[in-house]
Amino acid sequence: MQMSGAQMVCEAIIAEGVKTVFGYPGGAIMHVYDEIYKQKSFEHILTRHEQAAVHAADGYARATGEVGVAMVTSGPGFTNAVTGLATAYMDSIPLVVISGQVPLSLIGTDGFQEIDAVGISRPCTKHNFLVRSIEELPRILKEAFYLARSGRPGPILVDIPKDITVETGTFKYPDRVHIPTYKPTYKGNNRQIEKAAEAIKKAKKPLLYVGGGVVLSDAYKEVRALAEKTQIPAVETLMARGVMGAKNPLLLGMVGMHGNYASNMAMSETDLIIALGARFDDRVTGKLSEFAKYADIIHVDIDPANIAKLVDVDYPIVGDVKRVLEKLLPMMDDVNPDRYRAWREILKRYDELHPQSYVDSDTEIKPQWVIERLGELVGEEAIITSDVGQHQMWAAQHYPFDRPRQWINSGGLGTMGFGFPAAIGAKRARPDKTVINITGDGSILMNVQELVTAAEYDTPVINVILNNRFLGMVRQWQTFFYEKRYSETDLSFQPDWKGLVEACGGIGYNVTTKAEFDEALKDAIEKNKVCFINVAVSRFENVLPMVPAGGALFNMMLPPKIENDKEER
Repeated sequence: MQMSGAQMVCEAIIAEGVKTVFGYPGGAIMHVYDEIYKQKSFEHILTRHEQAAVHAADGYARATGEVGVAMVTSGPGFTNAVTGLATAYMDSIPLVVISGQVPLSLIGTDGFQEIDAVGISRPCTKHNFLVRSIEELPRILKEAFYLARSGRPGPILVDIPKDITVETGTFKYPDRVHIPTYKPTYKGNNRQIEKAAEAIKKAKKPLLYVGGGVVLSDAYKEVRALAEKTQIPAVETLMARGVMGAKNPLLLGMVGMHGNYASNMAMSETDLIIALGARFDDRVTGKLSEFAKYADIIHVDIDPANIAKLVDVDYPIVGDVKRVLEKLLPMMDDVNPDRYRAWREILKRYDELHPQSYVDSDTEIKPQWVIERLGELVGEEAIITSDVGQHQMWAAQHYPFDRPRQWINSGGLGTMGFGFPAAIGAKRARPDKTVINITGDGSILMNVQELVTAAEYDTPVINVILNNRFLGMVRQWQTFFYEKRYSETDLSFQPDWKGLVEACGGIGYNVTTKAEFDEALKDAIEKNKVCFINVAVSRFENVLPMVPAGGALFNMMLPPKIENDKEER
């Protein structure tokens, strides 16, 4: 079939089964947008900023497990998209981002809106392409989608010069991909899996360390089955919330800098870590020289570069978590769950001594209460996104996540402004779910222009603003480590939140009491429009527990009430 490069782009998107594309047009990508105008096979959502387009595609991908697609133009259009690429790269999210480029003859001449997209994106993409001929375009598009979703997922950039989008060539979309230098390992080495099984049976204090790779692999059922069969307790990373299910008695909670006491002590005292799709991030390990000093480590990860990158590993298994666990589970049939009873009792005692708690108030709204109340009112029916900061950690600590892909946040890069456009993407992907973005008064303004996008496309995202009139997490660090010198973190000057959202076609609520919050959330769900629920919360509330940066995981700053209980004991 003879067609233009622009037509090829649209045909490839259709062939890959993509239903929604997010983007923003411009000169170098204009021919592709002309073809988008003519087709009826997929919808295009016009965001109001290129960063938001990539975040929305990211949210779509996280909510579904499918490849998210975004489209931007050259120069500033592309550079605006880089933060979205880096966000997806750090969290291994499958994206294909298609960018326009100046014509081939102008590359290297500092032409109008020329930028080296391939060079800039190399550190923050799984792979990138500069298309140099119409003949290679179909193959590159096929490879882009394959690379995005296979192995360890990640974002792929396809940079297409404008003259190639108008040039005509033969379009034959490949049935399969053959890349000799790229052969992901899925199955895992049988002997290594057998050794891991033997280690589990010999251990006295084993611990499941569940990472975001379990979500990406869709291995949550296998992880739950392993825990149930062996009665081994589990901790989740920030990216794995929902894998075990909030009500699972074997789940200790989140581990790491803001993990709970029992989880962090379990990681410190275990004799065998069973790491599943986790990368031993610094926010989990704390001080490496003090991390899990008494433990052997089983590490299952599809990316061989992740294994032993930060910690020594005794049982490395390169493979897809789901497939590895399918092999491991039958080997656990003869495990006696009573073997680990004493270990579980120790951890239960830790949880009783220092539970995840906070001091509630009758005179002001505590942000933790808002999160818990959301869980009571919408629970497993909602998809929760977040921006980055205190509200993100409170959500991870206090929301009862029951399933994977229910919790969508920027973990690795920590991108403020991620939550709202990601929520738009998630809602387009899952219109049957209530989608709530938990955000702060600092983060929400970073992509607040997407109110117009949500209103135009009738995408009823609920934004719950935990408003403490501070850049909260930075203020918290200034309180603890900078003698309360609140340099440039006071956000007391604020917009009229209700007026702002209503000016853009949504609805707004100002909340100062618990009763008002209940009423606002109920009304927002019923009215089914994009909204702000602006909640005035306690200004100086801190996220605790907290492991100071560079500190040992077992040296936690605990909430005041728990510290008092400790003194009383």
